[in-house]
Amino acid sequence: MTDPDGYGSHVDAETAAATGWFEPLYADAGHGRAVVPWDAGGPSPYLTEWARAAGLDGKGAPALVVGCGLGDDAAYVAGLGFSVTAFDISPTAVEQARERFPDSAVRFEVADLFDLPAAWRQAYDLVIEIFTVQALPIALRPRVTGAIASTVAPGGTLLVVQRTRPEGATVDGGPPYPVSRSELDLFLADGLRLEQLEQLPDDRGGRWRAEFRR
Repeated sequence: MTDPDGYGSHVDAETAAATGWFEPLYADAGHGRAVVPWDAGGPSPYLTEWARAAGLDGKGAPALVVGCGLGDDAAYVAGLGFSVTAFDISPTAVEQARERFPDSAVRFEVADLFDLPAAWRQAYDLVIEIFTVQALPIALRPRVTGAIASTVAPGGTLLVVQRTRPEGATVDGGPPYPVSRSELDLFLADGLRLEQLEQLPDDRGGRWRAEFRR
């Protein structure tokens, strides 16, 4: 369905196919039949290290966590004083996040990145995007980055963490579909500017950690 205010993207067969595997994965993981490969058992170290270095103090400012999964990053950001909304397309993931953090003030919601609520447009002073982009096919990258960038408020910050891919390199199989340097610039299409970019080494070819600002 297209949002009546023109904000949500049309959820067509291509996007439905690209996101349809998340719910079965979380459901199977909940029954011990699968493992969620990006679940670190706690907040992302790429997030916590960045937050400590920045001295983040939310003071009640609105924050959004994209593809929140089991909720660790969202709970961490709420602990920094932000008023957090966190969403995932998987109802099972959202249910499990609520169960894991019953005393948290985080608003865990089921939502589709390709059909976001109109009220979320440029509504968040801090947006956290870790590994969602790389989980979706490269052909959808402009739509994915545009949807995420559109949630950042004027003066707000977007933190992006993704697996790196050398410029021009092809992807055999996937997900994940690692992100090239030029693909990071797709976040600039919605009026954001790049404030800081780090290429962090690891045993899987490295990670981008990028900070954007509107």
